[in-house]
Amino acid sequence: MNFFQKWKAIAVMIFVEFALAVVNALCKKVLNEGVNQLVITTYRLSIPVIVLTPIACFLERNFISHLTGRVVCSLFFSAVLGGTFTQNFFLFGLKYTSSTFSCAFINMVPINTFIMALLLGQENLNMKCKSGRAKALGTLCCLGGALVLTLYKGMPLINQSAPEVEVNHNIKSWIFGSSFLFAGSVAWSSWFLIQARIGKEYPYHYSSTAIMSLLGAIQSAILSLIIERNTSTWFLKGTLEISTVIYAGVVGSGLCYVVMSWCVKQKGAVFTSAFSPLIQIFAAVIDISILHEQIHLGSILGSILVIIGLYILLWGKSKDTENLTNPPTEKNGEAILPVTSSSSHT
Repeated sequence: MNFFQKWKAIAVMIFVEFALAVVNALCKKVLNEGVNQLVITTYRLSIPVIVLTPIACFLERNFISHLTGRVVCSLFFSAVLGGTFTQNFFLFGLKYTSSTFSCAFINMVPINTFIMALLLGQENLNMKCKSGRAKALGTLCCLGGALVLTLYKGMPLINQSAPEVEVNHNIKSWIFGSSFLFAGSVAWSSWFLIQARIGKEYPYHYSSTAIMSLLGAIQSAILSLIIERNTSTWFLKGTLEISTVIYAGVVGSGLCYVVMSWCVKQKGAVFTSAFSPLIQIFAAVIDISILHEQIHLGSILGSILVIIGLYILLWGKSKDTENLTNPPTEKNGEAILPVTSSSSHT
């Protein structure tokens, strides 16, 4: 049982990252076929409301009595950051770059989350202990890997007869897309932090995800109607477009957000966001085998650095947990203070 409890959070987060990599690849496919990214986000956020509301009413029957004004306000900003901003920014960036390249900015989520948590006092960094140095080193490794992925393309490693699936190769479009991707990574990092607070005040994952999705769908629909007034863009054509929206809604915005909310409550925001780089690995496999995109040396080198940083960061977090459970009291005759956990902050 202890073994299962220890690895349960890791296993479900690996599943989440794989599911999100599939969502990313499918969305790139339909974007290339001309589907509006704002419409995708609106439909994607609407579907979890339909799916999760009956589940919430059955499993979380008392959730309405705990919906205070403060919780609703927090869910509104959670929808802005985790729904409207994150998904629209990433889809805008995905449209102007490539599937694998967009995942490089998801790799920056753990770095952004850790830095924001430090600034807000939700995370500690004691450079005098091994765990603190490990978290700092892991963050730097992830940052280095993300920079390699972004700035160094390198030679192609696989010869494909089909051309790469990329929209624009010119520098202006690439920078434009990169700006949206960076904004999306910052918004997603902010969502992890606000979700950590929501989980403590409102521990109902199904209803919170349903409410967040409803608010995000309304926000995205309003934004879509302001930017794109052509009503024909709301009609999906073809099995691939419909299947993509349904999968992205049920799995990407529904199940994955429920699992991530649970993991944030159990393990903290930094632990949960630290698995985001795994999307890069899964996306590369999908790009090569299904989308037939080219893979370059920079993607391999950057991914290796990111994964190394991921495990160093997780090791530092696990040492923090061990120090909380069994705090050392004396070493060489000197008293040692216990490490403060991020979960102790309110």
